[in-house]
Amino acid sequence: MDRKKIVLLVDDEREFCDSLQVELQETGCEVLVAINMDRARHLAISYRPDLVLLGTIMPRGAAYRLHQWLKQNPALKDVPQIVLDASPEKHLTRGWRRDEGMRIESAEYFCKPLKPAILASAIWKQMDTGRAEIKVLIADDHAMVREGIRTLLNLQNDIYIVGEATNGTEAVDKALELAPDVVLMDIVMPEIDGIEATRQICSRCKEEIRILMLSQYDDEQNMAAGSEAGAVGFISKKSVSAQLLEAVRSAGYNKQPEGDQDYAN
Repeated sequence: MDRKKIVLLVDDEREFCDSLQVELQETGCEVLVAINMDRARHLAISYRPDLVLLGTIMPRGAAYRLHQWLKQNPALKDVPQIVLDASPEKHLTRGWRRDEGMRIESAEYFCKPLKPAILASAIWKQMDTGRAEIKVLIADDHAMVREGIRTLLNLQNDIYIVGEATNGTEAVDKALELAPDVVLMDIVMPEIDGIEATRQICSRCKEEIRILMLSQYDDEQNMAAGSEAGAVGFISKKSVSAQLLEAVRSAGYNKQPEGDQDYAN
């Protein structure tokens, strides 16, 4: 019988740990939980986990020191690590400092709040393949918007931009040619709008490509039109980066039938 995959979860938010532990155990993982650096070191040496999730522990800086210790340990230096940072509003007192984040060698970087199911899926992807990739096509006629999204996505190890489109017709052509997992589709674009482009893509490859609508106007009419066309989510351009990343990963990792995923604001 094959050994269960072992995940070492290092985080001092018990409610979050409990939820993620249940999610991972249901998929066949053995989960070890540590709420401080000393306990994490003991478990890492004793069990040699297949993956380490480095969340937020106190005092601040302890998670980074644990990261360094793991990388310097000959038996553990090749174990993939996923970093789970504190939510942006808590960065002044908790989580990873900016200079620490620039020096970490992690397979993935996530930011709370994050649904346990999405994080569990990313963990399994790392343990199964060593590197997970979600192929994304960006469709927006504004160069600055595309640049901002491109910069954010290029920082993620599990997300790969396969192309960009500047109008609805080009979005359809490139989606069919490049076969991305996720399309970030602006609603207002030249030639044909994002709603019609979504309808055309979904009518030809509904199962393979999942579309997230982008708009400055997060009103119910746009949301209803996008859903009717076949999109699986709606993202306001005013969303913070963590919300955009969560929506992309949710669409990319969870290939659910249409209607199983809620629209995100």
